Amino acid sequence: MPKIGAKLLELRRRRDLSIREVASRSGLSASAISLIERDKMSPSVNTISAILDVLGSTLNGFFASLESTVGYSPFYRSSELVEIGNPKSISYRMIGVNHPNREILILHERYGPGADTGEAFAHPAHEGGMVIAGAVELTVGGRTRVLQTGDGYYFDSRERHRFRNTGDEVAEIVSAISPPTY
Repeated sequence: MPKIGAKLLELRRRRDLSIREVASRSGLSASAISLIERDKMSPSVNTISAILDVLGSTLNGFFASLESTVGYSPFYRSSELVEIGNPKSISYRMIGVNHPNREILILHERYGPGADTGEAFAHPAHEGGMVIAGAVELTVGGRTRVLQTGDGYYFDSRERHRFRNTGDEVAEIVSAISPPTY
């Protein structure tokens, strides 16, 4: 699996910033940044974004440069999927991080009991997926439905949307977003 932390460390060093400077500017703790850089902690997308803002990079740019450090293969073992979420609440494991000219984001998503993406949000893309375990409440453009194992969805992501696990079990989704947002 590509080392997100090593790449963040490289960016920080190239900009000649200390961990404390990045922590102060990003609003994160120095210990969290240290753990992330040593790949001892899987950062959420929001955490990576906060660090990249300080380092003068974007999520798209970061993942594009990460792709170039990993040899291409059309096959991915579970251990090779890159975590871009938070495994303790909402895990987003990315399939195909090293695919050249990737035009779709494919994720294996895991929502812990009570996990919620928060306020409804929108972005320019289309997304679809299928619940492969548990149940997920999906709100799209003000319409809400609980999707069970085997149910699917597809919508224009410019409509405000939100995912929430209202059950007591982990819920899993395999999803695709185009164009890729990460």
